[in-house]
Amino acid sequence: MKEISFIKMNKKRWKDLETQIHRKENINPDDLADSFIQLTDDLSYARTFFPESTIIQYLNGLSAKTHALIYRNKKEKASRLRTFWTTELPLALYEARREFFWSLVIFLVAVVIGGISAWHDDNFLRIILGDNYVNTTLDNIEKGDPMAVYRSMDPVPMFLMITFNNIYVSFVAFLFGMFTAAGTGFILLRNGIMLGAFQVFFMKKSLATVSSLAIMIHGTIELSAIVLAGGAGILLGNSLLFPGTYSRSVSFKKGVLRGTKILLGLVPFFIIAGFLESFITRNYNTMSVTANLLIIIVSMFLILGYFVIYPRYVYLNSNHKEKKYE
Repeated sequence: MKEISFIKMNKKRWKDLETQIHRKENINPDDLADSFIQLTDDLSYARTFFPESTIIQYLNGLSAKTHALIYRNKKEKASRLRTFWTTELPLALYEARREFFWSLVIFLVAVVIGGISAWHDDNFLRIILGDNYVNTTLDNIEKGDPMAVYRSMDPVPMFLMITFNNIYVSFVAFLFGMFTAAGTGFILLRNGIMLGAFQVFFMKKSLATVSSLAIMIHGTIELSAIVLAGGAGILLGNSLLFPGTYSRSVSFKKGVLRGTKILLGLVPFFIIAGFLESFITRNYNTMSVTANLLIIIVSMFLILGYFVIYPRYVYLNSNHKEKKYE
């Protein structure tokens, strides 16, 4: 590309950024960060192909001003934590709604596959769940306490172990998106098949209701969060495969930023799920069915409210609604 063509193609974007910097008002931090990434790419390109051009000096100056404004905004945004939960994360969730849908579809298909396979082949249960788990649970069923596994550890170490493991699984599901959406799909399939096999295991023992009520005390939030983490992974994979009008590197950086934002938003929900599993699920057999269902229903409303309904509300009532979300 000739220098004149390079300048002509990018001049309007540079001038728009200059105008924003001079106004110093109503600048979205994420948009500013995206502009800075593009600007540094332009500067690198100019240094490589037009090393003697005065455009390098101009882009250097503009990059320095943008960088200074980014970090000035970081210091001034004392309310960033609040806006993250009330605006930034909900908008990121709304933008990724299609990826969440496909993550849910993959997970549910995997549950069905796991259930059907376990129903027709008892050996499949042992392959998926492990001989030790199956044998231990069979012993617990004979003793009349099928969910005794949830009391196999003290609550505090169990809480720490489960919470760390769930967060770890969510990050793995996200990072596997770097191998395209198929990488995240593999993690979703694995977890869904395990759940389906687990449920059929208890169904064959006429304990489907008992296992469902016990599992969903914590599983309503935990499984939903895993599906959402899978959606973030699919988003990352799509940012590599389908960069759209961005360069592949810029698209990938945007995918990492958006996906990481979603994962950080899921951490408190994994903590809640870990607490429920470690301190509440272990006592399911002493709880009334009403109390059990109440926890499940409240958890369901929490997930649907914050991750489905509220993001749409924020989107429709923000200045982002004129943007196109892929």
